[in-house]
Amino acid sequence: MKVIENKNFPKERDLYGVENVLIKNCSFDGEEDGESALKEARDVKLESCYMNLRYPLWHDNGVMLDNVTMTDKCRAALWYTEGVEIKNSHLLGIKALRECKDVKISNSRIVSPEFGWKSSDIKVEESGISSEYVFLMATDIYMDNVDFKGKYSFQYVKNALIENSALDTKDAFWHSCNVTVKNSVVKGEYLAWYSENLTLINCKIIGTQPLCYCKNLKLIDCEMENTDFSFEYSDVDATVRGDIVSVKNPRSGKIVADSIGEIIYTDDSKYDCEAEIAIR
Repeated sequence: MKVIENKNFPKERDLYGVENVLIKNCSFDGEEDGESALKEARDVKLESCYMNLRYPLWHDNGVMLDNVTMTDKCRAALWYTEGVEIKNSHLLGIKALRECKDVKISNSRIVSPEFGWKSSDIKVEESGISSEYVFLMATDIYMDNVDFKGKYSFQYVKNALIENSALDTKDAFWHSCNVTVKNSVVKGEYLAWYSENLTLINCKIIGTQPLCYCKNLKLIDCEMENTDFSFEYSDVDATVRGDIVSVKNPRSGKIVADSIGEIIYTDDSKYDCEAEIAIR
């Protein structure tokens, strides 16, 4: 493997198409404002690097980032790239990851609006993410011990498993399909409307009007806090520890809780709402 060390790359396509190279203690910065520094590269490792220019890693294959800082000026950093490992790094630019495949992220901090769109085969562990519209239309996601803050997250996601995580997010999992969340806290308004095959296991769910218009929704040993108008028009099988503030017009299935503040069936319901509701 060729080693490039202690250099700066300020120009457009400075390392275009390089292969089998270790780039160590280098920077991508300068008045030239160059972009696409490592476009069409293969088998590249960046170690202890500073990246302050746009579009550095597009159409690449086999990329590792270790102790790399991508500033907020490093926009759209990784697009159309396959085989990515990111560890001990900071990604701070908008749209940092899009339409990538086979991505592993660990011990990293990501602050990036519109992160992970249309990407697939993604694994995130021991990391923090702040993003609006995170993982829009992404598939095959695994997350473990992730602290997430944002809005409109995981919309149209397919095939995801999230464990041991804290999700502070509005409108999470809208139109998602085949998602399981385990041993996690999910906080936010209007959780998972229009989802299909969503399963929440041993989770704490916080926020108004959750889990409406869902198909094949399952809650197993979950807690619910400040969850009013829950389950409207959903097909649901739920076992809840503690109290639900209110349940409104659940379409089918069974809901069991220790207490429910109010059970609401309205005369103007657009569907037959026949779910069984039971208090322990």
